[in-house]
Amino acid sequence: MRAEAPAVSDQSLAQALLLRGDEDAFRELYTRHTPRLFQFVLRIVGGAEHDAEDVVQETWIRATSALATFRWEAAFGTWLTGIGLNVARSLLRRQGRWELPMEADTPEPSRPPAADGDRIDIERALALLPTGYRTVLVLYDVEGYTHDEIAERLGIAPGTSKSQLSHARRALRRLLEPHTQEAHEHA
Repeated sequence: MRAEAPAVSDQSLAQALLLRGDEDAFRELYTRHTPRLFQFVLRIVGGAEHDAEDVVQETWIRATSALATFRWEAAFGTWLTGIGLNVARSLLRRQGRWELPMEADTPEPSRPPAADGDRIDIERALALLPTGYRTVLVLYDVEGYTHDEIAERLGIAPGTSKSQLSHARRALRRLLEPHTQEAHEHA
């Protein structure tokens, strides 16, 4: 049985890209990090694939431009995700879809009919959440950021992050509950 050669670190690849303009190093970084970055951004933009593709492209442009200033105090993927979040927020602002922080009286999202009449999938449910709810939920529950880190990234108070998460989880549960016509008729 042959042991695999250890993977080249992100930092080594970044150095090769910076020092020599090594396209293979860029391709490797792109291949390693783009699938996760795309899924993250897709959730933030509410499932709009074209928007997510644009955000990923702009994220890589900004990341390669700023690579020389990256201090490697965090993982490369974490840094890239932060850039992706900022690019996604800018896009949502331009589209008039960025509404953080949410007001306490924001109506809960309405549930669309499910394809099978019973359930909707998690990605569709996430896309239905208001942007503020969705962003905090993805950052906290999917990406693992703390409320303090979320607050810093979004320019909100940690308490607002906690409140957004609570509202988001409640709305998501409501969207994912089995839903039948009988439940409405007997309510």
